[in-house]
Amino acid sequence: MRLFRILSLLLVVLAPSAFADSPYQVEMILVRQNAEPVINSRAAPENWDAGAVRLGDKMSPPRLNNIVDKLRADNSYTVLAHKAWEQNLGEQPVKIAITDGEEQFGQFPIEGTLNLQLGRFTDIDAQFWINQFDSKGSVIASEHLNQTDVRTKNNQLNYLDGGHLALLIKITSLTAKPPSAPPPDIQD
Repeated sequence: MRLFRILSLLLVVLAPSAFADSPYQVEMILVRQNAEPVINSRAAPENWDAGAVRLGDKMSPPRLNNIVDKLRADNSYTVLAHKAWEQNLGEQPVKIAITDGEEQFGQFPIEGTLNLQLGRFTDIDAQFWINQFDSKGSVIASEHLNQTDVRTKNNQLNYLDGGHLALLIKITSLTAKPPSAPPPDIQD
C-alpha cells in the first residue's frame, strides 16, 4: 500500500512535464470550392486579430506542395493561401494571426486566425476572411470561413469544410519518433 502511495505521488509530480509545450509544424491550405455558390459576408471586424500572435518570420518549408499542385490542377478548387510554420503547442490555447497580400487600411486580402490547443487531439477554431478591395482600398466584398470547436488528429491531413471555403490543415510533431519497422516474420 505504501508503494502505491509513493508511485501515485511520483505520477502527480512528473505528469505535468508530460504535457509541456512541444514543437510542431502547422501547415494549412485555404481553398475556395468553385462548385459551391459564394456567400458574401460582413468584412472582418477591425480587431479581427485581437490577442493573436502574428506569424511573421516563423515560416518553414511546406511539405504539402503535392496536394496544392493537385488542387490547382482541378478546376473545382482555387488555392487562396498555403502557409507552413513551426510553433510550440500545449494544453494552453495559442492564437495565431495569418495574413496574405498587401495591407490596406488595416485589412488584408486574406486575413484570419487559428486558435490551436493540444491534447490527445488538437482542437481548432478557424476564422478567415477573403476580402476584395475597391480602387481606394476599401473592402467592397468579403467571404468568411468560421469553424469552431473542431477536433483534429495530429500527423494527418484534416479537412475543415466551411461551405464554399475550406481549410486543409496538418499538425505534425517535430519531436515524436517515427514508427519503427515491424519485426521480420520468423519462418520455421
